[in-house]
Amino acid sequence: MALDSKIPSGPISDKWTNYKDHINLVNPANKRNLDIIIVGTGLAGGSAAATLAELGYNVKAFCFQDSPRRAHSIAAQGGINAAKNYKGDGDSVHRLFYDTVKGGDYRAREANVHRLAEVSSNIIDQCVAQGVPLAREYGGLLDNRSFGGTLVSRTFYAQGQTGQQLLLGAYSAMNRQIGRGKVKMYNRHEMLDLVVVNGKARGIIARNLVTGEIERHSAHAVVIASGGYGNVFFLSTNAMGSNATAAWKIHKKGAFFANPCYTQIHPTCIPVSGDHQSKLTLMSESLRNDGRIWVPAKLEDAQAIREGKKKATDLSEGERDYFLERRYPAFGNLVPRDVASRAAKERCDAGFGVNKTGEAVYLDFAAAIQRYGNEQAYVKGLDTKDTKLVTKLGTELVKSKYGNLFQMYYKIVDEDPYTSPMMIYPAVHYTMGGTWVDYNLQTTIPGCFSIGESNFSDHGANRLGASALMQGLADGYFVLPYTIGDYLAPDIKMGTISTDLPEFVAAEKAVKDQIEKFINNKGTHSVDYFHKKLGKIMWDKVGMARNAKGLNEAIVEIAALREEFYKEVKVPGDANGLNQELEKATRVADFLELGELFAKDALHRNESCGGHFREEYQTEEGEAQRDDENFAYVAAWEYTGKPSEAVLHKEPLVFDNVKLVQRSYK
Repeated sequence: MALDSKIPSGPISDKWTNYKDHINLVNPANKRNLDIIIVGTGLAGGSAAATLAELGYNVKAFCFQDSPRRAHSIAAQGGINAAKNYKGDGDSVHRLFYDTVKGGDYRAREANVHRLAEVSSNIIDQCVAQGVPLAREYGGLLDNRSFGGTLVSRTFYAQGQTGQQLLLGAYSAMNRQIGRGKVKMYNRHEMLDLVVVNGKARGIIARNLVTGEIERHSAHAVVIASGGYGNVFFLSTNAMGSNATAAWKIHKKGAFFANPCYTQIHPTCIPVSGDHQSKLTLMSESLRNDGRIWVPAKLEDAQAIREGKKKATDLSEGERDYFLERRYPAFGNLVPRDVASRAAKERCDAGFGVNKTGEAVYLDFAAAIQRYGNEQAYVKGLDTKDTKLVTKLGTELVKSKYGNLFQMYYKIVDEDPYTSPMMIYPAVHYTMGGTWVDYNLQTTIPGCFSIGESNFSDHGANRLGASALMQGLADGYFVLPYTIGDYLAPDIKMGTISTDLPEFVAAEKAVKDQIEKFINNKGTHSVDYFHKKLGKIMWDKVGMARNAKGLNEAIVEIAALREEFYKEVKVPGDANGLNQELEKATRVADFLELGELFAKDALHRNESCGGHFREEYQTEEGEAQRDDENFAYVAAWEYTGKPSEAVLHKEPLVFDNVKLVQRSYK
């Protein structure tokens, strides 16, 4: 099957406008005759449900949580990018487009990224109109701060809870449509299969997680907005419930899966503290605006700190190595996430780690507190030489910007980050790969669309900070409502689709058979036992740095683990009611297949680019070394029965509007 990205012709700045001018439309009266299923109610799914229902479509929205408000988008902290140039520092649509393509290490689709940059400003206007409390400057204008990989301030934020506030805005818009009867909400439901009729997506099979009932739901189109697959690593910053089942089920029904190896390791997470943990906690990248990252300059000092003989505050400036500022003077602590993560790992691997396990570096706010304190004292006409006063004023200002993040760190670590540096270490955070989609956000299954983190399209190999929220809301508010109408236009006279069709019967039977197999399996190990083993393989051999030997081993080990899982997993309870172990079993079964494809994708890509770092392909300075001649393409995998037998399809990436250069943040 040849991949057709359906990118419109013409200059890149005109593509989206010309596309909208010439697509098929569905008039308001006919929209009332069309049903759309949306799986997932985070920023992408929630905004899509609200917008499509407002347009007149009948929307069925599904989430496995007890409320759409609990979607994992709520955990995003730092901000959302938009090219409004409020700071007057030279930002523009083109610069946001260029930074995003460059930040993705030239492995993203140009046309999609430019569209994202174009609609970014509309997102901010939409959210302000909804009452989202974005931070403002003294004069009343919306405030911005900087994120990694850029030289401008374009990130809008709501202290350290931007995702929560944006989600509440989308949720309120969605709630209005629920009240109107245009959105029918299915809480505590999980999609377990896609139903394809005559080659088109026409519905889903879902399980009611409270009653255990298996349900058939039909629609004229299905939209997957279920997020990413970071929990394939077991330990990640994702909520434990976050999973890849919806995306993986459509993959097994014919949707190609693109670039699974592009997974972001976030540099600013609270380090692992032991085997008891089920997830990790992110400290927002926004902290790198004011925090300085360092390790002891001498091995003996690092060892003394690990042994509890010294504290971070005992070391003078000359005894500290601000390694990001040293290695990347132009960007300093605000280098992109993949660069910062590998630099931290390199220092820790060299023995300079500062926690008991040796896997942590410091994020220090002492200099920022003094800088802000001096400024505040000067503005207020107070004594700038009064150290206690300066520290007090600086602490208050830092608290106003990052207070909830500092509070979260204190509650988890039981150390005061205002007086002692935070400890951070990289962790799995975001997945740039996902289901392949064309310019219309449609997968290779007609009528099945994928939006937000569940698709691959906008981020390439290394999503820059504050781009995920931008893409989710862009897809839901401003892209899908146009593109899905173009697809649905021929279906206006089709009528309601029956759930008694043979395809629904067969899909339901397949779901019930899998559930019965788990319930009746007489294994000896829990689901988490296998999930943790998978996570260790993934982190050790498919994690921050990969090599051919480790990847080949991972593929073999994951296949063997999957076989053992089906023989030895024990799922207590029954299928007719609430059974969280059963929920986990179906999800981990999918992770055990996805993990193998992930490793296979990483093995075939003989280059390093952004979040995909192969140890065999790096510069003398240890930076990622791309191979644009042989690997400037999207790797889209077709399911043919087993992950090991997946067939590779290539979508060449054409760069007409940016010049390919090796990234440099020196």
